[in-house]
Amino acid sequence: MWLWGAVQASGAESQRLLVGARASIPLQELAAASCFGDSLEALRGRSVLLFAPDPFTASLALIELDGVARRMVLCPPDLSPAYFAQIVDEAECDAWVGDASPAAALGVPTAVVPTAPRASVVERRASHETEWILLTSGTTGAPKLVVHTLASLTNAFAGRAAPAPGTVWSTFYDIRRFGGLQILLRALLGSSLVLASPKEPVADFLTRAGAAGVTHISGTPSHWRTAMISGATAKITPRSVRLSGEIADQAVLDALRRTFPNAEIAHAFASTEAGVGFEVRDGQAGFPATLLDAPDLPAEIDISEGRLRLRSAGCAQRYLGQDAAPLRSADGFVDTGDRLELKDGRYHFMGRSGGVINVGGQKVHPEEVEAVINSVPCVHLSRVAARKNPITGAVVVAEVVVTSQVTIEGATAGEELKRTILEACRKTLAAHKVPAAIRFVPALEVGPSGKLIRANA
Repeated sequence: MWLWGAVQASGAESQRLLVGARASIPLQELAAASCFGDSLEALRGRSVLLFAPDPFTASLALIELDGVARRMVLCPPDLSPAYFAQIVDEAECDAWVGDASPAAALGVPTAVVPTAPRASVVERRASHETEWILLTSGTTGAPKLVVHTLASLTNAFAGRAAPAPGTVWSTFYDIRRFGGLQILLRALLGSSLVLASPKEPVADFLTRAGAAGVTHISGTPSHWRTAMISGATAKITPRSVRLSGEIADQAVLDALRRTFPNAEIAHAFASTEAGVGFEVRDGQAGFPATLLDAPDLPAEIDISEGRLRLRSAGCAQRYLGQDAAPLRSADGFVDTGDRLELKDGRYHFMGRSGGVINVGGQKVHPEEVEAVINSVPCVHLSRVAARKNPITGAVVVAEVVVTSQVTIEGATAGEELKRTILEACRKTLAAHKVPAAIRFVPALEVGPSGKLIRANA
């Protein structure tokens, strides 16, 4: 499949739009327009680093570069310039698309600044099966470069039934990250798309999405909690609400059901390396054990020693770089690093293998404790972390954001709420998992990837 050709072939008889914060374009007009013009041929066969902060411009560049570039490196707008040299080296970049200022200093010989689409006579032909390079969204250390193709990125939905007429997608994700790129490609193959803009206030984004008639919208649980506390969710009336990227606990699923009573609420599992695994639509946290044997899933599911593994044509091919570790095991599965626990015929996500708190030799997954705290009616969001302790090595502590309807001013109200939270934890969790301290905070920081930023207390 070639993206530019697929965009022109999909929904050719319908008016489909790509909508940015400051510009929009009917996708059919791309047949006679280009943001590169004559410069497109200078990028043919090259390894292109794409760093265009505006997602509208970046989306148009992706459409034109697939099948032309031999490799595209999708850099999110918040990427630290400190990583450019590593990425240029590992991806063997010989072309730069976007802000051209760093290109010369990094020894990249060709630099092109894309423009607004303009009428152009451009030779359209696919000469390469382009490698799409995505960066992992790890919170520490240099990002890993993950190799996909258009076929692997569209494995979960390509060739399936066309979307209903009038479908309009949107997402809180940036389209340079896996979650956002999935929605971009899904929309380009048959519907319209409203793009979020970096640092755009959530109320402004939802107002634009509502004005465009958004019907399907996705984001992380943290994205959705931010949206619900903003009071702006009334701006949209979607038919489908989707969560991915973080554990969807019962509290956030129930809150979305109350907020959008007429929408289908689904949470999906996907990762940059493993691709799309599965989707759950029954309104419950976790997934039924029967899903492991369900037909027509995007991926094969394997649970080995409590860890989730996936295998499919949607998995990434490899990590890029001379010293890169293998991405897949010998049997072709990708270990996602997510830990699961089977309870009453249903698997529940406990957290990431690397995020465990060690309390006197006993393991605590922060997300498990957060799910209990978040279930307390007046709690909006929580974050659990470790605090050093001279006896046990660490203890569990929690930061809590309350809903806007609750006030904790005054010592009495705050202590009463802490007691309520601790009672819920003691009722559900083992003693070593119960927070030793609770602190109320006005907000918790969500990173550019849409995930809660985690750090030790």
